[in-house]
Amino acid sequence: MQQRDKVDPAIGDPRLSVANIKSTIVAGLVALARESGVACEPWFAGLRLGPAQFSTDALPSLSYRQAALIIRRALRSLPGSGHGLVLGARQDIGSFGLLGLAMLTAPDFARALRLGIHYAPITGAMVELSLEEDEPGQSGIAVVVRMRDRDRELEPFLCEELFVSSLHLCRGLLGPGFRPRRVELAYPAPAYALDYNGTFDCEVRFGCERNCVLIDAAWLASPMPAHNPASAQQVLALCDAQLRGRQASSEIVAVVERLLRARLADNPRLVDVAAELHMTERTLRRQLQSASTSFTALHDRIRSEAARRLLGESRLTIAQIGTAVGFRDAREFRRAFKRWSGVAPRSLRP
Repeated sequence: MQQRDKVDPAIGDPRLSVANIKSTIVAGLVALARESGVACEPWFAGLRLGPAQFSTDALPSLSYRQAALIIRRALRSLPGSGHGLVLGARQDIGSFGLLGLAMLTAPDFARALRLGIHYAPITGAMVELSLEEDEPGQSGIAVVVRMRDRDRELEPFLCEELFVSSLHLCRGLLGPGFRPRRVELAYPAPAYALDYNGTFDCEVRFGCERNCVLIDAAWLASPMPAHNPASAQQVLALCDAQLRGRQASSEIVAVVERLLRARLADNPRLVDVAAELHMTERTLRRQLQSASTSFTALHDRIRSEAARRLLGESRLTIAQIGTAVGFRDAREFRRAFKRWSGVAPRSLRP
C-alpha cells in the first residue's frame, strides 16, 4: 500500500510557509533520482514546481513545508538507505559558497564555527543551529541541531546531510585529520547504523537527548589556512547582504515570481499567470493581497531588477533591454524605468 503524505502538525505555523530556503538538498535528491533511474516528477505534484528547476545554478526558493514534502516523497521512492549520508559526502568547502570563504578567512577555527552558525541560513539549512557548552568536565564545544518541527521521518535525513557535509567542510579547513569527539543523535539507530561509524570516524550514539556534534577544545585555536583581515571583512559584508536579502515571501508570491521571471519578455498578464496556476484571477488577486502585495507590484519589481542587471552587465541597447523585460516600445520602457527608479535607464550604464 502506498504511504500517504504526512500532514504536518505544524502546518499552521506561518514560519513554515515562508519561501526562504534555497534548497540545494532537493537539487541533490533530484540528481540521485537521475542516477538511480527513478522518476522524480511525482515528488513535485501539487507544488507548481518540477525537477528541471533544480538542475540549474539558479535554484528556486522553497518554504520549509514545500521542501519537507518533496524530501519525504523522495525518501520513499529512492532505492537503498542512508541518502543523507550520501548527499553530505558529496559536499566540500566550495559547496558552501560565500560561507565557506568566510570561514576560510577567519582567524581561527572557533571564529569560523561561529560564522558557520550565524550565516547557516544563506546555505539553505532546514534546521536551526547553535553552539553550546560542552559536557561537564570538558572544555570543547557542542554544535547542536534542532528541527523546525518534530518530524521523525525527516530528522535522520536532515541530520545526516548536515553533519556529514559539515564534517567535510571542517576537514577542508583543518585537514583530513579532523574528527569530532562524538556524534549524538536523538533518534533510534537505523538499520544502516554501522555506516555512521565509518563516515564520522568517531563514537556515534543514538537515542540521545539532542542532535549534536562534540568537538574537542584542541581544535578551536587552530588557525585558518587563508586568514586575511581585509578579505574577511569583504566576504562578511557579502554574507550580510545575502542574509538581509532573504526576504520573507509567501509560497504564492514565490510561485508568481518564478513564472514572471520565466516569461518576462512575453509581458504576462494576471489572467495568464492565474491560468497557468489553475486558479481564477480573483483567487490569485486575493491570495497576493493576503501576502501584502499585488500582481502589478511583483511584475514591476521583477522587470526593474532584470532591467538594472542588463543595464549593468550587457551590451544590449536600451530598446533591446526594454524588449527583454516585456516592452514593445522603447519610450514606454524609459518612462516605466524612470517611474521605478527615478532616473533614466541610460544613467545606469557603466
